[in-house]
Amino acid sequence: MSTSSETRTPGTSSGTSTPDRPAARPAQTAGGTRLTLRGVTLGRPDAPAVRGVDVDIAPGEILTVVGPSGCGKSTLLRTLAGLLPPLEGTVEQDGRPLTGPAAQRALVFQEDALLPWRTLRGNVELPLAIAGVPRRVRRDRAEEWLDRVHLAGHAGQLPHRVSGGQRQRAQLARALAGRPRAVLMDEPFGALDAQTRAGMQDLLVEVLHGTGATVVFVTHDVDEALFLGDRVALIGSGEVTAVRDVPRPRDRTAHDDPARVALRRDILSSLGT
Repeated sequence: MSTSSETRTPGTSSGTSTPDRPAARPAQTAGGTRLTLRGVTLGRPDAPAVRGVDVDIAPGEILTVVGPSGCGKSTLLRTLAGLLPPLEGTVEQDGRPLTGPAAQRALVFQEDALLPWRTLRGNVELPLAIAGVPRRVRRDRAEEWLDRVHLAGHAGQLPHRVSGGQRQRAQLARALAGRPRAVLMDEPFGALDAQTRAGMQDLLVEVLHGTGATVVFVTHDVDEALFLGDRVALIGSGEVTAVRDVPRPRDRTAHDDPARVALRRDILSSLGT
């Protein structure tokens, strides 16, 4: 069974920020991109992971994707990144076939994948250097983004000198410094402790506010999916079983809201947990 949902314009709520942090400055971007999957089957020819996917992801939307381990969430993300062609169906960006990787779509992984011999600033600068951005411009942009993720005082540190949460912040800065139109995130906070993870969720909402980037965020954590997503897609039994709107406002104190409680219960029931 394939399940599609009407595209919903994302809300304007920017989430909760840590009280002692200044509001993040809006970043310059080209705006979010629309990503569309129609009748898509993903995986290996001898072992398809997900079948019949029909999902339309609106520009600027945060779509969270939740499901058990091994259900095909990461396969879906790699297909949207252009790293894995679909077995069947079409994948489009702004109405054009998506045929391979592009700088407009940035990937963020669970492992930070920072180069250990480059400073945090050097890691953030690297994709800009590859793109041919002049040295002075890329340095300024790297420092701007390190400041936005609250790492300005650590720009000259090597990755092994900072914490796991700080390395993930640097990875987020590296992904966003190139001003991508879509950010594809594969359980980026899964290895962090609960407190650091909550802080990274808040930070993600904070720094995305004003960028306009479209986000697809894969997680196995239902509460994380509900906090971050404008909509949540459920994957199970080889299908996208539902795409559901998430009640707003985006607020940690709203976990007792009846609509949110009901949606959480329905998701957990659908996932068999």
